[in-house]
Amino acid sequence: MELINFSDSPQKYRPDILFTNRNEDIVLLIEIKAKKLEYSLKNRAISQLKTYLQNIKPDIPFGMLVDLEEINIFALNKNQEIQNLTSLKTNDIIGDYDPESPHKRIFDFYLETLIKSWLRDLSYHWHSETPPGYHELEQIGLLPLLEGGHTYIQENLGVDTLH
Repeated sequence: MELINFSDSPQKYRPDILFTNRNEDIVLLIEIKAKKLEYSLKNRAISQLKTYLQNIKPDIPFGMLVDLEEINIFALNKNQEIQNLTSLKTNDIIGDYDPESPHKRIFDFYLETLIKSWLRDLSYHWHSETPPGYHELEQIGLLPLLEGGHTYIQENLGVDTLH
């Protein structure tokens, strides 16, 4: 797993989760917001993803923004503009891993845990042969990159490390 020095980024940006393929190449970065994002906050979060995908590590093919309503998956187009490839309903995804989740308050750490469970299910099919969102991720080309991959959490330490 390669280490990335996020402290060099212009916005001091650290993704909540990094996902690597089976070769340990970063293929997806995930930003988690355990609230319904208003228009301006959502645009700011998308701008962070765009900056990261363009400047810091430009060969990462996908970015994901998760809030309590939607999971949006983005990629840069040939003009280096960010493009929303697909949107999924968050409750449709996380409800498979915690059926009570639509009926209770969800905090950042728990939403992150549910999203990691979903990504691991897509990668290893531990819970379902066709996890929620399977076909949508297949259509945009993300699903094959997730097969056999791993999630990493960015530590909030004085140095940038992944575990």
